Amino acid sequence: MEGQRSRESTATNSDHAPPLLHTLTPSRRTVPNRVFAAVYICVITALFYRHVQTILHSTTLISFSLTLALFVSDLILAFLWVSAHSFRVRPVYRKEYPENIEKFLEPSDFPGLDIFIFTTDPYLEPPTRVVNTALSVMAYEYPTDKISIYVSDDGGSALSLFAFMEAAKFAAHWLPFFEFFDDPDINRCMPIDITMLFVNDQVLLNKNRDRDITGHCLPNLVYVSRQKSPTSPYNFKAGALNVRVLAAMTNAPIILTLDCDMYSNDPRTPFRALCYVLDPAEIQNRLAFVQFPQQFHGLNESEIHGSEHRRLFKLNPFGLDGLSEPNYLGTGCFIHRRALLGDPSTLVPPVIKEISPAHIANNPITAPSVLEFAHRLAGCHYENQTEWGSKIGFRYGSLVEDFFTGFRLQCEEWRSIFCNPEKAAFLGNAPINFRDFLGQNKRWQIGLLEAASS
Repeated sequence: MEGQRSRESTATNSDHAPPLLHTLTPSRRTVPNRVFAAVYICVITALFYRHVQTILHSTTLISFSLTLALFVSDLILAFLWVSAHSFRVRPVYRKEYPENIEKFLEPSDFPGLDIFIFTTDPYLEPPTRVVNTALSVMAYEYPTDKISIYVSDDGGSALSLFAFMEAAKFAAHWLPFFEFFDDPDINRCMPIDITMLFVNDQVLLNKNRDRDITGHCLPNLVYVSRQKSPTSPYNFKAGALNVRVLAAMTNAPIILTLDCDMYSNDPRTPFRALCYVLDPAEIQNRLAFVQFPQQFHGLNESEIHGSEHRRLFKLNPFGLDGLSEPNYLGTGCFIHRRALLGDPSTLVPPVIKEISPAHIANNPITAPSVLEFAHRLAGCHYENQTEWGSKIGFRYGSLVEDFFTGFRLQCEEWRSIFCNPEKAAFLGNAPINFRDFLGQNKRWQIGLLEAASS
């Protein structure tokens, strides 16, 4: 069965089928898991039958109360078991063949990639950490004329801006020697453009076509700070990704979202995502995003807080990928821009055509008209009387806007895929103290309650 789906998806009417891009294999544990579930359900049913019989034949109030309490407790435990074991009904494993992408596609034909890195507080999220993340994706083995990196600083910190100004200078010396660059002939022809977008001001720095010390040009690097709405309770959330600014400047068909501390660990990660994005069958099946797992490094054996969340970020998505679709985890996700602009059957008309997925951004991102347009789109009043946040873009109404947006996309019949290569695509930093751990989980639980009651 391995590879059957992929071979069918890449088949054409030509005599020679294109190279294999990916395969899907059911887990060998599927049958044992189902047998275990059937036996366990029988045991639970017998237990509930015993509880009901005991309740019906109770002769005293004390025995009735105790049996009822045990019955309710077992109901809760049974629900927890069913919800957890459902992820083991049909786990699947995928394998990608990124080396086959270049066999049928020229580098000039690769789709553009907008990389969005979000940060909020320079004290909780040190600028050096954000810079490391940006530099790691700048070193992707991908045509640099196709890459644009946007750093969204919701804190509007001058310290973060200064850090990226220095990082832009450092990149010209460091990137040529970065271990990711195995091919000296890789195409690198776009300048670094560091731009700061505010409501009342625009600052353009380093607008010339900067090159590294070997003479190659570097990817776009854009520093953005969005306007906050005085009436919105979600102003402090860095994940409220503003895709409008990206559309104004580059409008790439694929968007990679990253937390500020999730640096790239594999330079060929974009090619793994392309194995699904470029598959005609997956596109026809309404593929919205390819989710990579959140993985963390630096955790020692004495870490007792469970900050790694392996079940949430790595184990459960295997089951969701086989059952329906994995959730959007907020980071390490390649999103099809088209999915953010309405359901697959009908495209919700954007307010202006320049931000539609079909629009090609040909003007330089440093052009005054582009900067003025992006400045206008970054304002929070632009979305008034529009469907932004409800049917277009990232969906408002929850602190966990990543989960809520992914859930809404699935309700609109978009599909998603979980990609977990042997070499971790991204590595991040988990909370290192109990206060940060509690704060993070508190926000998640409140956000999930908001999503459930929306």
